[in-house]
Amino acid sequence: MFAAYAARIDAEDPLSALELGELPEPVARSGWSVVTVKAATLNHHDLWSLRGVGLPAERLPMILGCDAAGVDEHGNEVVIHSVIGQSGHGVGPDEPRSILTERYQGTFAERVAVPTWNLLPKPAELSFAEAACLPTAWLTAYRMLFTKAAARPGQTVLVQGAGGGVATALIVLGKAAGLRVWVTGRDEAKRDRALRLGADAAFESGARLPERVDAVMETVGAATWSHSVKALRPGGSIVISGATSGPSPKAAELNRIFFLELNVQGSTMGTKDELAALLALCANSGIRPVVDTVLPLTEARDAFARLAEGDVFGKLVLTP
Repeated sequence: MFAAYAARIDAEDPLSALELGELPEPVARSGWSVVTVKAATLNHHDLWSLRGVGLPAERLPMILGCDAAGVDEHGNEVVIHSVIGQSGHGVGPDEPRSILTERYQGTFAERVAVPTWNLLPKPAELSFAEAACLPTAWLTAYRMLFTKAAARPGQTVLVQGAGGGVATALIVLGKAAGLRVWVTGRDEAKRDRALRLGADAAFESGARLPERVDAVMETVGAATWSHSVKALRPGGSIVISGATSGPSPKAAELNRIFFLELNVQGSTMGTKDELAALLALCANSGIRPVVDTVLPLTEARDAFARLAEGDVFGKLVLTP
């Protein structure tokens, strides 16, 4: 079975640890299903895995890829919820939750085995490529906006870092929910594309904003942290789901956080129920994930290189 996998760990040069080639077919244990992958999408999690974050060397080789849509052994079109062990179905009773590629082989292959509980019906309105974009980046954005920040129509939300998969999802979902969405970004072309996607305003990274916002969606980390804290109105919320520029900002801004009673919340992925709601929202409203490029799995190395360079607007899709 052809797959893209981590053959070793290299914190300094993660792409050198990526291999493409043949690996054994997955075997479905009791309570699990084997899904024929029709489309899978890249996430920064895949690059972190190559660096060894959450993936110890003793679990190699590890097929990468968290997201996928495909067809199960009964011919059903399905979307994979990639948080394994969240429900206890299909795993040991004391096993902590994990994401595909941490303990179990991922989706950058012709087939993948997952607990049957983790399969959701793919809406007919969505293509396999569109559906495959949802379980990580779009589910993360959905949970950040609606579960953690509890954003309401008419509020203003700042998205740090225009262009990435989570950022584009935040723009589209925010506009669909009646929010005023502002974005920041270093790249003018990406800021322009964010505006065309529906953002109400786009600013250079670190720019002074016209007014303070109700919530900040933070995935960049150290580079934007101080700006995120200073952008919030008293009582506002920062929701953090990543730190692509690093986890250690120059200043923690603790005085501002406690004096203005700001809320700082972490957010990781989402639940199966939230993914089901997201699938229904996309199917019923007509909103669709932003797909940057669709590439064959044989060109996975090029896709990884683009992701590492930040040369992406939306999601990169791989098709076996």
